[in-house]
Amino acid sequence: MRVDHIFRLTDDTGMMQHSKYGIPDPRYGYTTDDNARALIMALMLYERYREKKYLDLVYRYSSFLLNAQNEKGKFKNFMAYDRKWLEEEGSEDCFGRCLWALSFAVSNESTPMGIKHGLLHLLKEAMPHVASLTWLRAKAYSIIGLAHLENEDAKKIVFETAQSLCQKYEENRDGEWKWFEDNVTYCNNILPWSLIAAYKATGEKKFLDTAEESLDFLGRVTFEDGYFKPVGCDGWLSKGGKPAEFDEQTVEACEGVFAHLEAYEATGKKKYLQRAKICHAWYEGANSKGISLIDCETGGCYDALTRKCVNLNMGAESLVSYVISYMKISSVV
Repeated sequence: MRVDHIFRLTDDTGMMQHSKYGIPDPRYGYTTDDNARALIMALMLYERYREKKYLDLVYRYSSFLLNAQNEKGKFKNFMAYDRKWLEEEGSEDCFGRCLWALSFAVSNESTPMGIKHGLLHLLKEAMPHVASLTWLRAKAYSIIGLAHLENEDAKKIVFETAQSLCQKYEENRDGEWKWFEDNVTYCNNILPWSLIAAYKATGEKKFLDTAEESLDFLGRVTFEDGYFKPVGCDGWLSKGGKPAEFDEQTVEACEGVFAHLEAYEATGKKKYLQRAKICHAWYEGANSKGISLIDCETGGCYDALTRKCVNLNMGAESLVSYVISYMKISSVV
C-alpha cells in the first residue's frame, strides 16, 4: 500500500477535503469529519509501522480536533483554506464521528500520553451531549466510539443510546423489511455495527439479535453475484422499492468491513468474515464495474463508482475509508 496521497492531501493545518483528480484542492478547505477519521487512520498506521511520519499525523489531526471543539463541547465542521471556520456548530454526524475518533485514540495503547490527556479533555466536554442526539447515525458513531472505553459512565451512555436505536428498529421493521428507518440511505452498516459494539460493551443480548437481523437484511440488499454493491446515493432505497444502482460510495465498503468483522468477532460465524473480505475487495475491482478504485501511483482512492465509470477525484473520505479498511482487513486475514 502506497501512502503518498495521504501526505499530499495533508498540510500543516490538517487533511484537505477534496482533490481535483490527484491534485489536492484547497478551494474546498477542510472538514472535522475527515480529520476525525484521519486520526483513526494515522493511529492504525503508527500502531503497525511505528514510523515517526505517522505519529506526526496523529499530532496534526488531534490538533485539528482541538481547534474544532466549540465552547459548548460540540464541534465545528467546515473550515475554509484560510483557517476560518464557516459555522459555529457542525452536524450531529460530525459530532458522532468525533466521539468515535476521540474514544479510539484515548483507548489506544499506541497513543502518546500527552495526546491522550488532551483528547480525553475534549471527550469529557462532548459526552454530555450524546443524550440529546436525534440522528440515528450520530448515535451509532457515538456508541462505536464510547464502547472502546472501560468506565461505567461510558457504558451507561452506550446502553441507553443503543436502547434508543433498538426502539427505532422495532418501530420500523415490517415483514421482510428489517431496518431502522423506511429508507436505506448512507453509512448504513454503522447501525448494526454499533449495536454489536454495544453488545460487547454491555452484554445485552437484544443488541446482538437486532444487529444480526438488520445486518443480514442489509446483506440481502447489498451482496449480489459474489461482490458488494452498496445502495447508490442517487435515490437510495425506499421500503417496497428497488435500491438505486449508483453512485456507489467508498465509505460504504469500509464500514461494511468493520461491521462484518465486528459481527464475526461477536458470533464466530464465518459468513461475516467472508462478507468483510468481499466488502474490501470492492475497492480492488470486485465490484459492479470490475474496476479498481485504487490509484497505484499514489495510493489514493477514487471517489465513487458511477453509472458511466469511476469518479477520478480522490478526496479525503475515500482515501481514509480505503486505508482504514485495508489496515483492518489485513490484520485478520
